[in-house]
Amino acid sequence: MNVEKAEVFIVDQFRRRLSDTLYYHGLHHTLDVANAALHLANLEGVTDREERDLLKTAALYHDAGFMYTYKEHEQEGCRIAREALPRFGYSPEQIETICGMIMATQIPQSPKTHLEQIVCDADLDYLGRADFEPIAETLYRELKARNMVTDIDAWNAIQVKFIGAHKYWTASAQRLRELPKQANLKTLL
Repeated sequence: MNVEKAEVFIVDQFRRRLSDTLYYHGLHHTLDVANAALHLANLEGVTDREERDLLKTAALYHDAGFMYTYKEHEQEGCRIAREALPRFGYSPEQIETICGMIMATQIPQSPKTHLEQIVCDADLDYLGRADFEPIAETLYRELKARNMVTDIDAWNAIQVKFIGAHKYWTASAQRLRELPKQANLKTLL
């Protein structure tokens, strides 16, 4: 499995195909999730090279579907992974593990394995970070551009409901992000 070539391929695809109005779900988000996933993997004691490579690949491909669709982009991301990854030496079993991680990020999240929990926590890592507000603003702009939210008050109500219902899955994310997430939630109330 050649993770580096799989990464070069998907980054190139993102640069050519992602909409300019994906203010949140752009390449920057994908790279942030990949970094957060590997950081959480370290904290969670995931040392197996294959598991780390699968996790990084899933993080890199988890929003690939946004190149073609906004709704149900996870299914499209799996289609892209199934089509692209064999040429980089990924086995069918490895690709299905990656697709499990991609599908687990669908809201509401439903991780069944430790790796799925890590990628889910990495995907929403920003909820419990100091850069929450500017990142949330990019999601607001993205949704507004698609007429999926009307104004900032409606957006804040959506955020309060979402963050209030959200939970981190791994012990490391709970330890690292839960208290800051609650502080970020309070700023919206």
